[in-house]
Amino acid sequence: MKLTYRLYELDLKHRFTIAKFSRTSTPIVLVQIEHEGFTGYGEASMVPYMGESNETAAQFLSKIDVSQFSYPFDFGSILSYLDSIAPGMPAIKAAVDIALHDLDGKLQNKPCWQIFGSDPALMPATSFTIGIDTPEVIREKIKDAADCKIIKVKLGRDSDKELINTIRSVTDNPLFVDANQGWTDLQQSLDMTHWLHQQGVLLIEQPMPKADLDSNAWLTERSPIPIIADEAVQRLDDVTRAQGVYHGINIKLMKSAGLYEAQRMIAKARQLDLKILIGCMSETSCATLAAAALAPQCHWADLDGPLLVSNNPFAKPAFSDGKWVLNEDAGLGLRG
Repeated sequence: MKLTYRLYELDLKHRFTIAKFSRTSTPIVLVQIEHEGFTGYGEASMVPYMGESNETAAQFLSKIDVSQFSYPFDFGSILSYLDSIAPGMPAIKAAVDIALHDLDGKLQNKPCWQIFGSDPALMPATSFTIGIDTPEVIREKIKDAADCKIIKVKLGRDSDKELINTIRSVTDNPLFVDANQGWTDLQQSLDMTHWLHQQGVLLIEQPMPKADLDSNAWLTERSPIPIIADEAVQRLDDVTRAQGVYHGINIKLMKSAGLYEAQRMIAKARQLDLKILIGCMSETSCATLAAAALAPQCHWADLDGPLLVSNNPFAKPAFSDGKWVLNEDAGLGLRG
């Protein structure tokens, strides 16, 4: 078994701004694991505010002993091994996990979604994310979302209503909202949830700071719109802590350390009667198809990575009626 990787800078079509950060590109690590003539592909998308970088990823990968990985893969033991190398660093761990799942599918000659027990007919529509920007730029971004049925809006600043009104001037598509911990005043936040409800918003991600459990729980109890934990939920242990504080959780492979733990998070959320949104960072088709393999098991999807970037190194997956289309290829179904 052989592991190799390369560094890649993924360029965004537009500057991407959220409540507290802004960027035009995202460093990516593309991982390949070869075994018995097959190659599995994985990806780490390392947005700067998550604390990972090309340097930390390279250091982590240099410590992996691929002789630890014997087939058939014991993904639980593999994740425990990766966690033992260094704490945190979920994105680069996700790259290894995704590559191994892609490889596993190819060795079994089955698509990953089938191995996970997903039903392609239950694929949810994915949202298209609009970052914070001027009204003129927002209208331009909306044009890129023509093939999508749902718009996701980044909020968390004083211009929140202006941004929503600008979007509503050009489309009546349903909306997801993500405040990225940008709201702080309880009454204003509650008033905003009612106003957003009138604007056709289906869910709100992480309105209040993640450490402020009481405020998030207070807002969840009173909001007419589902409140979804984002920054507050990363790994499996976080799911239980979300119960009673949020209506649901957002699962991202770059936070869950990959597909193995993400599926366990889905199972735990369903056990706790929490709604599930499966989301992404700035990602190529590789990580998008990985998440899409689990998306039919979730209530909502925000898997717009290939739609927001200008230099995707892989072919864009099939997209129809606002949804990713799962193919019958073995593994992730990655092409190009």
